Amino acid sequence: MSEKSYSYEQAGVSIAAGNALVKAIGPLAKATARAGADAELGGFGGFFDLKAAGYADPLLVAANDGVGTKVKLAIDHDRHDAIGIDLVAMCVNDLIVQGAEPLLFLDYFATGKLENGIATRVVAGIAEGCKLAGCALIGGETAEMPGMYAPGDYDLAGFCVGAVERGQQLTGDRVAAGDVLLGLASSGVHSNGYSLVRRLAADKGWKLDRPALFDADRLLIDHLIEPTRIYVKSLLPVIRAGRIHALAHITGGGLLENVPRVLPEGLHARIDAGAWAQPRLMAFLQAQGHIEPAEMARTFNCGIGMVLALAADEVAGLTADLEAAGEQVHVIGAIEAGPRGCTVQGSAEVWSARAAWEAVHLG
Repeated sequence: MSEKSYSYEQAGVSIAAGNALVKAIGPLAKATARAGADAELGGFGGFFDLKAAGYADPLLVAANDGVGTKVKLAIDHDRHDAIGIDLVAMCVNDLIVQGAEPLLFLDYFATGKLENGIATRVVAGIAEGCKLAGCALIGGETAEMPGMYAPGDYDLAGFCVGAVERGQQLTGDRVAAGDVLLGLASSGVHSNGYSLVRRLAADKGWKLDRPALFDADRLLIDHLIEPTRIYVKSLLPVIRAGRIHALAHITGGGLLENVPRVLPEGLHARIDAGAWAQPRLMAFLQAQGHIEPAEMARTFNCGIGMVLALAADEVAGLTADLEAAGEQVHVIGAIEAGPRGCTVQGSAEVWSARAAWEAVHLG
């Protein structure tokens, strides 16, 4: 009696499906080609020509990240098309705060059983994010791992490399007392705090497929799944002109923990919570969870996705230039002498009042 013959496909991994996915996403990657990269897929690695990209004496800057449990929200509600933008945004926004132009991107897509229709939608979002950031999608990895993920689940990771000419990098060493802080509006929750968002949704019984209580024209899931804003193209020209002293990407840790990361010792950021209108989505989350203002400021971006430190005489001109580039700009505070850190002044009064209004008027 002959022994049973085993195959990889019987174990749950389809090489043919993987090959079909590479063929399907090839045009998506090619659409992200830029000077220095042709964005062809299929090799063991991707090349990038820094000289062709116009750099003379560059420093390389690298960043990697994921999307966290926002992926689960996308999976549960069949919203796979834009989660790839979040993946790119979390990496490229971390590069731009160093003054670096994102040049190349690679993704990692892991799942239990490869469903090419879903994977292609995800990669299409990654390609769109790369186009928004001006970087090339030059490769990636698809891992089919039976038993590692529940049916239908997947996870994402991204890796991005950028460059900045030597001497033009942003390190925070130019920040000084008297600098003004500008805040660029976020597009929503971005990609942090979703474990709390999902916990609230479950405990409060939110109907995500119905209009939001604070916006009758849009589903709650559409507000929650809105992709992270990519700030690269609006910020790169003013960075290269030397007009910014430092940038802070407001991710996990919120305003309280991210702004101090770009401050030298002996400097303190003081932010005025009344300087911008906290978005109604944020007030809704705060009201639903009875979240203390300090917890809001260290968990969510509270409507500010990027913070800039700059000289006071640059504020008017830079605000005009950034608004012309499509950003919503707010003067949110200043740098002063003091222990290295950040204070969000007035948040208890301003944000609690708004959340209380939401609680009363929206239930």
